[in-house]
Amino acid sequence: MSETVTVEQERRAAMLEKLDALDAEHAKAVAGGGEKYVERHRRRGKLLARERIELLVDEGTAFLELSPLAGWGSDFTVGASLVTGIGVVEGVECLITANDPTVKGGASNPWTLKKAFRAAQVAAENNLPTIALVESGGADLPTQKEIFIPGGKMFRDITRASADRRPTIALVFGNSTAGGAYIPGMSDYTVMVKEGAKVFLGGPPLVKMATGEESDDESLGGAEMHARVSGLADYLAADEHDALRIGRRIVARLGHRKARADRELPAYAEPDLDPEGLLDLVPTDLKEPFDPREVILRLVDGTRPGVGPDANVPFDEFKPLYGPSLVTGWARIHGRPVGILANAQGVLFSEEAQKATQFIQLANQVDTPLLFLHNTTGYMVGAEYEQGGIIKHGAQMINAVSNSTVPHLSVVMGASYGAGNYGMNGRAFDPRFLFTWPSAKSAVMGPAQLAGVMEIVAKASAESKGQEFDAEGFAGIKAYVEQQIEEQSLPYFLSGMLYDDGVIDPRDTRTVLGICLSVIDNNPTRGAERFGVFRM
Repeated sequence: MSETVTVEQERRAAMLEKLDALDAEHAKAVAGGGEKYVERHRRRGKLLARERIELLVDEGTAFLELSPLAGWGSDFTVGASLVTGIGVVEGVECLITANDPTVKGGASNPWTLKKAFRAAQVAAENNLPTIALVESGGADLPTQKEIFIPGGKMFRDITRASADRRPTIALVFGNSTAGGAYIPGMSDYTVMVKEGAKVFLGGPPLVKMATGEESDDESLGGAEMHARVSGLADYLAADEHDALRIGRRIVARLGHRKARADRELPAYAEPDLDPEGLLDLVPTDLKEPFDPREVILRLVDGTRPGVGPDANVPFDEFKPLYGPSLVTGWARIHGRPVGILANAQGVLFSEEAQKATQFIQLANQVDTPLLFLHNTTGYMVGAEYEQGGIIKHGAQMINAVSNSTVPHLSVVMGASYGAGNYGMNGRAFDPRFLFTWPSAKSAVMGPAQLAGVMEIVAKASAESKGQEFDAEGFAGIKAYVEQQIEEQSLPYFLSGMLYDDGVIDPRDTRTVLGICLSVIDNNPTRGAERFGVFRM
């Protein structure tokens, strides 16, 4: 007698399959330029980018890598020859960037720039010191037209960070040439590795061509020259390990403090429901609804031992009987307060939009960060709903999201289609952090709906011209469009475009959110004092 497979088991099997595929894509980023170039790098006695990061951060602490799939689906290596993320160094949360010299010598391509800009934005919004682990040959010359002009923003960001009293530290392990020479040149602190670092505006070949001068790497831009003669190097490291030790010492002396110290946080319990169960929740068909409360109770702090349920409700739901397609309420994650908005049945009606608008205002009134959990097909359409004011009610919600000044976090669990993506604080609305699950999909609408709309429009167009609509001929176009939209709505494609900060295992969501909320506390949280005009 065969065993009956439950719905939960089917969902788990599908999610595990997606996670295996995700591991394979992440492995491409970790592999860098491939075995040949990794081995050549090691023969030079050098550490890999992620090895440098591992030695830099405090032992036993997590490194939250950002945008690991940048450039996925493009002509460039997955990861865009740059590793970025947040790590704890000497007890201080820092934004860390590391060139991957196994990928074209760490040269910057258009995706590298986008990834670096996103990292700089994270550092600025969350008041983080920046540590750059530098080894790059500069711009990827075949794509210079896409790099040169916008690339200047990178140097602007470094100097503005310094002006904002957010320290910038450059640890130079190898080449830092041409425009890249300005990274150590503009940083507050610069460490160069003896017989490794080479920092110059133009290398020996360029100098020979431009001036006729004969020179060598060391006299032109070597670490000892910069430490003894030019003064560009503040510290001369004996080797890579020494450079990382010096970097840690610099951070220890910064005196950097959070806006709100961790000691103010209450004790907390682990979730009442096991996060492992998150793999069982998301249907393979995103048209099927699932209860976001089941997700929430696996993410938020649980009931503390010895405290009555009335005094410590893990999730204090707000307006539970009104607008049931959107769940809203208050909770804590790793002791930090958060307001949560989570899609329940997929579609947002007028009631849900009005409920969200009020809840967002309340969170701003008490200076509480907001967490948006996406699974929406968008705002409801149809004559009844248009006449009922769905546009103005959706506009109220988007107004509230746009003008809210408390930090926002977003996790796309399932669907995130149409203006629902906007109302639920998609990438265009600058959430502090946005992560997706492997089950996520995001586009202007579902692939079948979009292709169907195109067919209806094409049929109407043919009829208006008095022509017969070729349904059979259009079937091929419809299938192609549906496949294309499906591919472009998948999480790898979106992550490759930097429309999120990473695709994560659902079971890691609580940890990732905990790190993000801790990072957010480096700046004071202050709610909005005014919003735009709400059309009533």
